[in-house]
Amino acid sequence: MTTGNTSEFPILSERELEILELVATGLTNHDIADKLEISKRTVDNHISNILSKTKTDNRVELVRWALQWGKICLDEVNCCSLPSVSKD
Repeated sequence: MTTGNTSEFPILSERELEILELVATGLTNHDIADKLEISKRTVDNHISNILSKTKTDNRVELVRWALQWGKICLDEVNCCSLPSVSKD
């Protein structure tokens, strides 16, 4: 998997991030299409674009990439908590 440097960090759209999260949960493209009420072909296109942008070759590499860069959180793994704001 090619990670590149941070100056080449891909920018994913909100919809692409949403689909990435669903891929990481193990849903198929058909399941994602049903859940988002869009066509499977649209999901296929989004996933193809995401794979290209992230320079990954398959869903496994994509999920590894997403975990590495903090784009997804799986079962409390790789989750960043926001600092709490003091109310003093």
